[in-house]
Amino acid sequence: MGYIDDATGRVYGRFYGYEGTIPAMDSFTRYIKKYGLPMAIYLDKHTTYKSPAQPTLEDELNGTEPLSEFGRALGELGVELIHAHSPQAKGRIERLFNTLQDRLVKEMRLEGISTIEEANAFLVSYLPRYSRRFAVPPKKKENLHRSPEGLDLDAVLCMKTERTLRNDNTIQHERKLYQIEDRLRTKKVMVEERIDGTMRIRCNGVCVSFHEIMQRPVREQKEPPFCSRSTAHTPSAGHPWRRRWNKRPITPEHCGNMEKVPPLPHSHSTATG
Repeated sequence: MGYIDDATGRVYGRFYGYEGTIPAMDSFTRYIKKYGLPMAIYLDKHTTYKSPAQPTLEDELNGTEPLSEFGRALGELGVELIHAHSPQAKGRIERLFNTLQDRLVKEMRLEGISTIEEANAFLVSYLPRYSRRFAVPPKKKENLHRSPEGLDLDAVLCMKTERTLRNDNTIQHERKLYQIEDRLRTKKVMVEERIDGTMRIRCNGVCVSFHEIMQRPVREQKEPPFCSRSTAHTPSAGHPWRRRWNKRPITPEHCGNMEKVPPLPHSHSTATG
């Protein structure tokens, strides 16, 4: 993964096993620590740099596009992200790669280099020599790279995922369960997966304590309150609840002043053949 300064042609690069978000963040972090924050960075439309997701309703209302994690980090750092619409548009870096794939490979072969670690160690001395030979003086002496002083690069250039805090103060992330040790009055927390492989969980920008658990804690079952028999009410023998209405005979007193209803005459049915 390589960088070339547009004003001077100065080159910076580093080998990685694949092109992805973590390698892109790691290489950019190393570039910032060495040269500072650039005003803008010119990239292709690889999914690492440009999100393939469809715009949401909120994006359409705000006139924005979905951002990849790398694009989100650049926005937090105040670095403009520019996408090239064709390989020819970023021809300067493509020509650099063509040169390095020929010249650099031969140099490493002469040194007997065969691993990524050895190749990165070789770049530390090779790239400055390459830049001294092929770089040009800038038209203006002012360096527009900004100092990263005061910025927590590890907290910005990382994978951020919002998770829902459950009622038992746990969250699930990457098929693992984590117990939040602090008592939080919120429903959302932010999980940060950093370049060095560590993880942080933040609530409103503040790191909270947590640990991984293998299973969800069992909720404590509260026992029902004990009710003493001495305080319970026992209905008396003559209470309506104790009467057995279905076995009591019906007496005239029960009927009261009900009028006698004459019986209905028998109905006759005829059959016709």
